[in-house]
Amino acid sequence: MKALATQPSGLHMKTPPPRRKRRAALWLMLTLSISLVAGTVLLSNDMRHLRSLAALSAYHLNPQVQQPEPPPLDPVEVAKPAPQLPVKIPPRLIEIPKSEFAGNFLRTWRKSGPDMCETLRKAGIEMTKWRASAMGSSAYECSFQEVYKDDGERPLSSVFLIIRGDRNGTISNIRAKIVGPATDSAGRLDPSFMRVFEAVLAQSHWLDFHDALSAIEELKDVREEAFGASVVFSREFSSQNSFNFIMTIKAAPGPQMRTRAYFSTGRWMPAPDNEVSEALPPIFR
Repeated sequence: MKALATQPSGLHMKTPPPRRKRRAALWLMLTLSISLVAGTVLLSNDMRHLRSLAALSAYHLNPQVQQPEPPPLDPVEVAKPAPQLPVKIPPRLIEIPKSEFAGNFLRTWRKSGPDMCETLRKAGIEMTKWRASAMGSSAYECSFQEVYKDDGERPLSSVFLIIRGDRNGTISNIRAKIVGPATDSAGRLDPSFMRVFEAVLAQSHWLDFHDALSAIEELKDVREEAFGASVVFSREFSSQNSFNFIMTIKAAPGPQMRTRAYFSTGRWMPAPDNEVSEALPPIFR
């Protein structure tokens, strides 16, 4: 009886679950996972994979409805010309820009070369006629020179002015040189020299450069640049008693260059003569 009491009772031991139930649950989970992945793949990309699979099985998911064929076109209707619609072309696209408006958008010479020479001549500066350059180039020019004192070989006191441009009269630059200029007791430039610079700046109508006249009168170096133009007055390095002056227009890259190109008549195609115009369609005449 004692030996039986020491043996543990089998009523308190846990029995492991059967292996068959565990395998069934595992297969069920695996089947569901594969089904979800396959369904996602087949339904993705607008059911492209599902349609391909259905096509391999000779099954059409969305059979196309056969549309009736349109009736044949009447040859007479086909031969009829299409109606022409009127087309309006804005004049600004074909008209050459007017040069007188260019001054509203960029710096310009208000006078042509011949007109500038004539105006200075009337102001008392004896400019030559507008003519081809003596250097044999395609440039045109007019000039003025007055010698107040020389040593027989070169001027010791003189003023020289030249306006250069092209055959059409477009000015490229205005240059001047004074040698041994006379001054008053305060060191200001003598009026006989000063009148050249005053006349040139007055005829250019560039009012923002008129302040440079004060520096020129006192024989001080000055360099003014604004709106695509420049005025420079400087003493020569080789001679402390000689001074150079230059006015020029040089458009800066970007909007100024594009604007200048637009107003350049040389870039525009010339208008056709009357015979050619009459042969063009009405909308291009």
